[in-house]
Amino acid sequence: MRVIISNHAALRLQDSRQAGITALDLLRAASQIPGKVPAATRFRGYSAMSGRQFDFVIKDISSGRLVITVIGK
Repeated sequence: MRVIISNHAALRLQDSRQAGITALDLLRAASQIPGKVPAATRFRGYSAMSGRQFDFVIKDISSGRLVITVIGK
């Protein structure tokens, strides 16, 4: 499945609260979720390769899986 990172999520990755979380971490985590996500849903408790914990919000759209935002812990 194609994973698309929104502009908002890309900007959030540059914030200090999300330090250590990369776009590759988001792509890996979003592609691990099975099934369809028809409404925006928050998924909790994922780890970046740096060890940083994060949550993210995704939704399936016609062109793939959209990562709406990321929340660093």
